[in-house]
Amino acid sequence: MKGKLFLVVGPSGVGKDSILDGARSLLANDPNFVFARRVITRDAAAGGEDFQAVSPDAFARMQASGGFFASWRAHDLSYGLPASLLEDLRQGRHVVANASRKALPEIVAVWDNSILVEISASPQTIAKRLRQRGRECEADIAARLSRETPVYPEGIEVISIANDASLDAAVTGFVAALESAVPRWLKLKRVPVDTGREHICFLHRDGMQFRAKDYLGAGKVDLFNDEASIRAKVNVMDGGDLIAPDEIGLSRQAFEQLGLPEGSALTLERTPSPQSTSALRAKIAGNSLTSRQIDLIIRDIAEDRYNGREISAFLVAASQSLGLEEVEALARARARHAPRMTWPYDLVVDKHSMGGLPGSRITMIVIPIVAAHGMIIPKTSSRAITSAAGTADAMEVVARVDLSPEEVRFTIERANGCIAWNGRLNHSPVDDVMNSITRPLGIDSTRWAAASILSKKLAAGSTHVMIDIPTGPGMKTETATEGLELASLFETVGARLGLTVEARVTDGTRPIGNGIGPALEVRDVYRILTGDPNASPDLLDKALGFAGRILEWSPEIEKGEGRRRAQLLLQSGAALEALERIIDAQGRQPNRILPGALIHEVRAQATGRITRIIPRAVSGIARSAGAPMDKSAGIDLLRSVGDEVRTGDPLFRVHGSTEADFHVAVEYAQAHPAFTIE
Repeated sequence: MKGKLFLVVGPSGVGKDSILDGARSLLANDPNFVFARRVITRDAAAGGEDFQAVSPDAFARMQASGGFFASWRAHDLSYGLPASLLEDLRQGRHVVANASRKALPEIVAVWDNSILVEISASPQTIAKRLRQRGRECEADIAARLSRETPVYPEGIEVISIANDASLDAAVTGFVAALESAVPRWLKLKRVPVDTGREHICFLHRDGMQFRAKDYLGAGKVDLFNDEASIRAKVNVMDGGDLIAPDEIGLSRQAFEQLGLPEGSALTLERTPSPQSTSALRAKIAGNSLTSRQIDLIIRDIAEDRYNGREISAFLVAASQSLGLEEVEALARARARHAPRMTWPYDLVVDKHSMGGLPGSRITMIVIPIVAAHGMIIPKTSSRAITSAAGTADAMEVVARVDLSPEEVRFTIERANGCIAWNGRLNHSPVDDVMNSITRPLGIDSTRWAAASILSKKLAAGSTHVMIDIPTGPGMKTETATEGLELASLFETVGARLGLTVEARVTDGTRPIGNGIGPALEVRDVYRILTGDPNASPDLLDKALGFAGRILEWSPEIEKGEGRRRAQLLLQSGAALEALERIIDAQGRQPNRILPGALIHEVRAQATGRITRIIPRAVSGIARSAGAPMDKSAGIDLLRSVGDEVRTGDPLFRVHGSTEADFHVAVEYAQAHPAFTIE
């Protein structure tokens, strides 16, 4: 990086020498600033500035040998700036030089990265100082004051410093102007520290460029140069070998995202205060927000301008009160700040479940049925948060799910549908911030969730969306009334966003299907697609219901005929073929994962009828066995609600692949009964 040349100008008597002396003293320990010592054909005893006195002959010899990069005549004297200053400038140091206005064109022609610092004062102040100096008579003083100011070189930046008040004030303003006009550079270094999604930068406590302690606290800083930038939280190191005083370190993930090589020059500045602060505070106070205010808040959260405490307060307030217009505005804002996909089709369908119900793996049945009919259904799914498997976890048993937008398009072109993880697709950067706060705090809001889900469908390019809302104890909506209210919200806000949304309230009081855990749920899917007599009837019934209703959005299917068409596509094998096409297009897993070989049967402790299978207990056992990270882990339900059992009859099997997790799951199953027998 080239240094800046500060050319200090102003008429005699304005106080340039005094200001330069004061600034030189304040910046004496800053290696980035060099104060030029001029060569002048003046008697050394003349006083004034610190200069090198030479005879006219010596000056001429220095000039002839290239000893100056700029020289000029003024007041019957010769002035020169040593050529050595150019090397300082080339090394990135900033040179401060007392210059003549007449010499500016010559100087700027040699070094174009120049800034003019103009020192000014009133005529009365200048006359007073000239008299005190005692080098000029009254006629000379009058002549100086009447002298015309030469025109400055075109395009040069000019900084003005007034010196009519105290010298201390002028010196302080002069130094502040210098420091604000130059970027202070630190060398980038990669620090081998994993900080997850949080970007951390490291400053040396004794750094010369920036006082590290000034940047500690809840706020963040922007690191940048002409090529790239990143926002990070500051940590300070006390020394050692990791960070030198002239370096700035970045944690592993931040370094990779910035994408610059080690040694790159970076500067930093505090992240500016968000424009949306007043809106965020208004929401925390319980007020309703406009769409513009919500967009500002979401933008600033996405750009990492808020700290965790501020976002937490906003989320708590939003979970307690979000009006219909606010849900719509929130969905639009989140979609605006997420990657967008567009499709050359008039009808693009999608299906989403509010989740939480163990074993309800209907998506892997519905998508191939719809795709086999010829409809476009680019399904993006999440991984499990509290359950034993999400759709993406289950699909990953047989295919790649971490797809790029280009890979999704490739899959759609070949198979009409896909079942991909949404992490690389329509996952908003806001989600990372929100999830890191909502999960540990247990913050949940169906209205916030509705805005989030609809924003993803909007960003995914969907036109028609089917939503499954399971209701029951432990579900996000526990009663049918709550489920119907949420369904109405989805459909109303969806219509405002230009989407056709149908939300269905379903039974969430018991698991759907037999397998709980990725590999076991995929087994259930294939049993249905292949017509296996052991297929789960409740999983089949629910899948046909959703697939049939989606098919009725097709202009070729009359209302009421969708389920029959779905059943035909299933029985003919067309749905199975469609799933295999999707798997091949996404990337088939070389080895399909099977249920874990470690098996423990849990048996009935009483004779009677099964009246309840508790979803939360079922999920807890499967997760204790290792699901969803261990895709072979889970439980296999052998009985259903309504079945009559006798003491000792098997109720379910626990599957695992690692001894430690398997034994934990068995103990969990003994401590948390999943079946109620009356």
